[in-house]
Amino acid sequence: MNSNEPNLQSAMDWLTRMVDGCLKVYFGHSEKFEVPALSFYDNEGWLADLLERQKPNYQEFTLLMLALAAHLQPNLLNKLIAGYLPEGGDFPEFGGVKGANHRGLLPTGETAQFILAGDDLGKRLEVQRILGSDHWFAQQKMLWLEPVPEGEPVMSGRLVLDAEVVECLTVGAVSKPRFSMDFPAEYIETQMDWNDLVLHPNTSRQIREIEQWIKHNDTLLFEWGMKKKIKPGYRALFYGPPGTGKTLTATLLGKQTGKDVFRIDLSRVVSKYIGETEKNLSRLFDKAENKNWILFFDEADALFGKRTEIRDAHDKYANQEVAYLLQRIESYNGLVILASNQRGNIDEAFVRRFQAIVHFPIPGPEERAEIWRKTFPAQIRIHKDLDWDKVASRYELSGANILNITHYCALQCLAGDVLMIDLNRLETAIQRELIKEGKVF
Repeated sequence: MNSNEPNLQSAMDWLTRMVDGCLKVYFGHSEKFEVPALSFYDNEGWLADLLERQKPNYQEFTLLMLALAAHLQPNLLNKLIAGYLPEGGDFPEFGGVKGANHRGLLPTGETAQFILAGDDLGKRLEVQRILGSDHWFAQQKMLWLEPVPEGEPVMSGRLVLDAEVVECLTVGAVSKPRFSMDFPAEYIETQMDWNDLVLHPNTSRQIREIEQWIKHNDTLLFEWGMKKKIKPGYRALFYGPPGTGKTLTATLLGKQTGKDVFRIDLSRVVSKYIGETEKNLSRLFDKAENKNWILFFDEADALFGKRTEIRDAHDKYANQEVAYLLQRIESYNGLVILASNQRGNIDEAFVRRFQAIVHFPIPGPEERAEIWRKTFPAQIRIHKDLDWDKVASRYELSGANILNITHYCALQCLAGDVLMIDLNRLETAIQRELIKEGKVF
């Protein structure tokens, strides 16, 4: 059972009594209404944690539960109103709107004012203040009013509870976002660990520095008082040829430090339509805010390439897109990694914004020999004529190339039922990989 469930049931029962009491007064069935007592079960659910952390007053709690009610009891408001208007009819004082798919009544700011303030102007303005941009609801992106068409009352906007808050309250955890047009990023993970990755010593040293930032950043900012002096977050550029471990390193950084890694598909972010790229980026960063995710922008040249001189409106807006992305990256309080095949592809004006610029070179002979030894599965025996040091010296291959070759060799061994690799079979596989890459053997 969801640990929030007992408290949610109590909260929905309490909200029902609240709304019913207000309706009784409005329709003359009662002279006054007192806020009913609310008791909670002592547990460690997300709702209990929220109450302890934020200590909402009864108006704030009412707003939260009112916005949540449609997710738990879709007919709650309709059923209560039908008890006083059995023949139906217009009830503008109560507010509420119909959704595109939802068949019940969705509460608005006016609904909240009816329940919490009635006709009391001062109390109605207080509800409006709670739903304003200065309140912790808005600052924490937890609860807000849906924008309304120009000229219509602000409080006629629908009460919107953040989808992740709804998930926390209803199922007890937030699921990872799925790749979509609204979230053009893919969650990436690996079963490999650092021992499976072979990097140049200088590259490894710089990756350890990024790990140190992840580990000690909170202490530096909050305990050592550096928050007012340095910008939040950390920005790194990984550059080097394809197949040299840039993506795997980013994934392992997340695995090692317990942070989710999302690879951004810039082809889905960049739009030919003016303003759409900024909207796509805004949705992405709004979703990532305060999650401590690692954002990995693969093939970042698409947005961070050398800026052009402004010759026409297209150049102007392209530069605006880059400026917007820079602003969002610099304000993001987590780790952002940009990957490029060549450092020279990245505008030097952007390079100043990175705390780390990490080169991923084609592995040298020593690294290649180590990759060969680590990549072949233990089930395959290595013939005595095969010297990994000599193979590594002769063939300049990336780690991805070596993995492809190993994959091919392993399948050939299984197909032929001969679990041994010799130099001849290995070089045949290497030749196949080089031809595929368009290189002369």
